[in-house]
Amino acid sequence: MTEVQSQWLGKTFINPVADYLLIGSVWSIAVTVLLLANPGLYAQIDTLTLLTLVLLVNSAHFAASTVRLYSQPSNFTNHPFLTLGLPLVALAVLAICVALPQLFGTHLQALYLTWSPYHYAAQTFGLTLMYCHRSGVRIDPLDRRMLYWICLLPFLRAFLGAPNSGLGWFVTREQLAQIPLAFEVLGWTTEIITWLTFLLPVALVARFVFIKRSGFPLIGMSMIVANGAWWIFLDFVNAFIIATIAHGLQYMAIVLIYHVREQSRQPGNERSVAFLASTYYFKCLALGYALFYCWPYVFVLAGAGLAESMLMVIATVNLHHFIVDRYIWRLRKPETQKVIGTPAALPSASPISSA
Repeated sequence: MTEVQSQWLGKTFINPVADYLLIGSVWSIAVTVLLLANPGLYAQIDTLTLLTLVLLVNSAHFAASTVRLYSQPSNFTNHPFLTLGLPLVALAVLAICVALPQLFGTHLQALYLTWSPYHYAAQTFGLTLMYCHRSGVRIDPLDRRMLYWICLLPFLRAFLGAPNSGLGWFVTREQLAQIPLAFEVLGWTTEIITWLTFLLPVALVARFVFIKRSGFPLIGMSMIVANGAWWIFLDFVNAFIIATIAHGLQYMAIVLIYHVREQSRQPGNERSVAFLASTYYFKCLALGYALFYCWPYVFVLAGAGLAESMLMVIATVNLHHFIVDRYIWRLRKPETQKVIGTPAALPSASPISSA
């Protein structure tokens, strides 16, 4: 295989099939196509199956950032506020929002729903950048800016179209409809973003092929197309569900790969890959269950409603996850470079969440 062919395939962590399915989210593109062909397919999934999937994937993935944060002793020195201060701030905000859901809780919920599509876009950018570096594809500042804004387009589309978050957090559709010009501009802007979401990746690939004479990891294009397809071809509710599951699978795959490789490098380690991966995953699963399925009942015992408690806990855990990810994943960190196998000189970026 030539160097350019290797760059197109991308240097995978596990193998091409596993990386493309789990991290490249090829499965979610297939599911999106099925949902478009059969809109009633999603309604056929029973609630128990969906809740089980949410627990095994989403809940575990949100907890994984906390497990990783506190499993590395150096984080207490490098990120004292993140490890000690942020949890106290999160608890205080959560308590206030549970006590006053109408006054503060609705805004916490809107912030979480607004930030989520950005977080998914940032993860797409970070992971694509990681595969480029890992595969020996040179990324100059212009490439990086182009890639960043391409990955951000689905977030912009979701921001403009979300009913109770994003733009809808500040102004309703009914209010916009009273200003015909603003409503028309919003429609045209949304349409332009829709087209650019799928045209600009083609332009980026063309730049690598015809100008840089280089390959570009197709797994990155797969992630970009998947993230765009969720927010453009599906309604907001279905997009959110598919996106959170696909995002969770991406995250858990990467965090397990990092954990196993880091632990395997430790002197005297004799544990198998299966043992290292499974024990870490079950720690994440146990914490995820405690956070999402047990913690709300603490507020219920204090007199709060179950619905408000669950919604506020979900929003708070999500926001904590977004903030923690912003700091614990860095491609420039030497230990991170050793794990993913990239050159030493890298731009400041995060393979999970890059702002």
